[in-house]
Amino acid sequence: MGKIIKKIRIINFKRFKELELPFNDIFNVFVGDNESGKSTILTAINLVLSASLNKIDTLGLDSLLNIEAVKEFMTTDKKVENLPVMCIELYLNDQDNIDLNGKNNLDKIECDGLKLVCEPRSDLGAEINEVLRQDNPVFPYEYYAIRFRTFADMPLNNYKKYLSHMLIDNSSVSGEYAMREYTKDIFKNNTVNIERSGYQNKYRLYKNAFTNNVLSKVNGRLNKYSFRLKHNSKYNLETDITICEEDINIEDKGKGKQCFVKTEFALNNNANLDIILIEEPENHLSHINMKKLVSLIANTGDRQLFVTTHSNMISSRLDLRNLVLMNSNGNLPTKLKDLDENTAKFFMKAPDNKILEFILSSKIILVEGDAEYILMESFFKHVTQNSLEESNVHVIAVGGIRFKRYLDLAKKLQIKTAVITDNDKKYQENCVDNYNDYSQDGLIKVFSDSDNERYTFEVCIYKDNTSICEMIFGPRRKVLSVQEYMLKNKAESAFNLLSENSEGFIIPNYIKEAIEWINE
Repeated sequence: MGKIIKKIRIINFKRFKELELPFNDIFNVFVGDNESGKSTILTAINLVLSASLNKIDTLGLDSLLNIEAVKEFMTTDKKVENLPVMCIELYLNDQDNIDLNGKNNLDKIECDGLKLVCEPRSDLGAEINEVLRQDNPVFPYEYYAIRFRTFADMPLNNYKKYLSHMLIDNSSVSGEYAMREYTKDIFKNNTVNIERSGYQNKYRLYKNAFTNNVLSKVNGRLNKYSFRLKHNSKYNLETDITICEEDINIEDKGKGKQCFVKTEFALNNNANLDIILIEEPENHLSHINMKKLVSLIANTGDRQLFVTTHSNMISSRLDLRNLVLMNSNGNLPTKLKDLDENTAKFFMKAPDNKILEFILSSKIILVEGDAEYILMESFFKHVTQNSLEESNVHVIAVGGIRFKRYLDLAKKLQIKTAVITDNDKKYQENCVDNYNDYSQDGLIKVFSDSDNERYTFEVCIYKDNTSICEMIFGPRRKVLSVQEYMLKNKAESAFNLLSENSEGFIIPNYIKEAIEWINE
């Protein structure tokens, strides 16, 4: 095993007042709603590993320090000693480096690690007091200092890095700054300091040679003025260099291709990276390129990856046991590392599994097929007078044979789940005994018609609404009866029933009971 981050501890950073989160050795896949903290974790890791004050300045301390901590301080007596401190600590595996090992961490244990601390400057106490005594004072961000240290309390800077890493932010792929920073990081991670210094020197020589040999003719006509190539911190080798694929500049390719090339380049075994951070790798990718990218990520080797995603494919193909579920409601992240191995492998292979929609929901109705799915929103509105969205209920069609795979997740994540299923002429066996292991805690309940003669959804619809079904489907029947037609054309029949919007339509009682239960 190479160099890895074992866990992170955060105090007062962005949305987290306090967080302790252990990591997997290889894959860490963060999923969750918007503003749940997925990107915050990657930003925290990136800031510590970069050890760059410029990155802090670019982001702005006012956007990094936890807003709740700031508000709480501003509503108190505003004493300097009570000002909030921001801290990010990365606990590493054994690096065999005495400069990393020590007890300079929140856990007060001897181990290897890196940290970022942002706190008020102790030498400016009087000035901070003066600011806080003003009428309607503002928070004194300007009087804070940033320190990067190891757990051995050694200084940490971007010239001496203990882990090589790369952040690939595909959410901002079109930004010129993002692309330039990415290329610069790739260049730095594939060269050493002394090598880069030599390249920079030669690049300046080439620029001077161009000025002296090529521009000399026009400069000879300009009297006291002359043309010269720019060379400063904004115009140097690292800002001018770019990445090409088959002699085509990556910036001249489409956004989807840029995303793919950036990720592929970083995952290349020659990239010399310990840690790879990837923001939303699915952005701008077609389905086929998404599959290629997932395969590329899955075969990354022994480097540690941190990925944020909204993609069902990425979440399931990288193994649900590697997922970290982030919650926008403030609850602690949830990990699925103890999920049944067969269930995890099932979702790695299952098509169109809508897995994120399921695990990020609080209430779920699972149905067998398209017919039930098409009509469920109308049924729900009729029973509750509210829409599914208003009631925060999701409906997913999964197919009867897959119910238990989803229920394994529901049980672990404590998701209230109603299963609406056919009895297939064996109600007791198929709908009661079959789900005994899932109905103990009251969060999972199976609903089906208990009459074995009413063995499937279409039969129940027909028996409860015979006259309506005969009116809609009867005139066009030549060989099949209406019920036979509905059984052979389930989705089409459901769509026609929805389109007709017939008054007096009766919802089968077991479906009504399921809707009432999930809406409690």
